[in-house]
Amino acid sequence: MPKATVQRKIPLENTVALERHALGTLQYIRASIDAAGLLAVPGSAGIAMGSVGVLAALTVSIPTLAPHWFGIWVAAGIAAFACGSGLIAHQSLRRGAVLYRGPARKFLACLLPPLLAGAALTFELWHDDMVRLIPGTWLLLYGCAVMAAGTLTVPPVSVMGALFAVLGVAALRLPLAFANTLLGVGFGGLHLSFGLWIGWTKRHEY
Repeated sequence: MPKATVQRKIPLENTVALERHALGTLQYIRASIDAAGLLAVPGSAGIAMGSVGVLAALTVSIPTLAPHWFGIWVAAGIAAFACGSGLIAHQSLRRGAVLYRGPARKFLACLLPPLLAGAALTFELWHDDMVRLIPGTWLLLYGCAVMAAGTLTVPPVSVMGALFAVLGVAALRLPLAFANTLLGVGFGGLHLSFGLWIGWTKRHEY
């Protein structure tokens, strides 16, 4: 005679405990991947920021608008930062990243302190009528910010930051007459060039 099949029923409490344990393990793995991964910086962010920089440089080159270079470049910087941040955040969310933790949070922690220092120094330099030093300060501290944040993303970002820093040192030594050219080369040309480079590299990875 065939043996009777004995079926053991798993208690509901054990099933719930196993599901909670599996969910907790998956959350831990996800958090570990987020913490160890790199932030995706799309080439479109660099292209957008570079386009704003080129537009600002061209605007300041108009003789009647040249005296307003400071306000034009401040407005351009705010607009470029908003465009770049929005595109980076959009790309990160598409990849399933969480913006308030992992590489995104570390990226901002590296990027923001030098930028805040640049804002404070800009106010003091403007207040003390040391305007000639402002373009170099912007380029140098932005370069330092990008170099620091670049450790959490693709290598070209750090290279771009180093070039910004070099431009900043040059701007600190040159007369104010060269300021718009150097700002255009940096915030316009470098952003555009490296945005195109990063975009081209990512397209050829697949």
